[in-house]
Amino acid sequence: MEQEAKRPALPEDEAPAGYPATTVCGTPRTRHRTPEEYQDLINRLNRVEGQVRGIRGMVEKDAYCPDILFQASAVSKALDSFCKELLGQHIRTCVVDDLEAGHYEAVDELVRVIQRLMK
Repeated sequence: MEQEAKRPALPEDEAPAGYPATTVCGTPRTRHRTPEEYQDLINRLNRVEGQVRGIRGMVEKDAYCPDILFQASAVSKALDSFCKELLGQHIRTCVVDDLEAGHYEAVDELVRVIQRLMK
């Protein structure tokens, strides 16, 4: 029997500390994910976190520079993969829902997000 992932409790009217809330007319926006979506994203982040810890260990053990660089590149690619997955989920759910509700400004927001990600 699979155990459902436990999510940290966050007040729904607040963004995590240090992050501005995305709002529409002053109302914070949130996205409730399915347990599968949530677990996939958490698993990806856990892998990235483990890779970063591994790089730290390599630096602490005076590993050869190119070896550290290759591992750092792998972390960068893993984070890129996380972002692609999250962006795909956003388009398939949030953007589609907004368009179906007649909120066509979602397209402008999506364009801004993609432009910012491609910098």
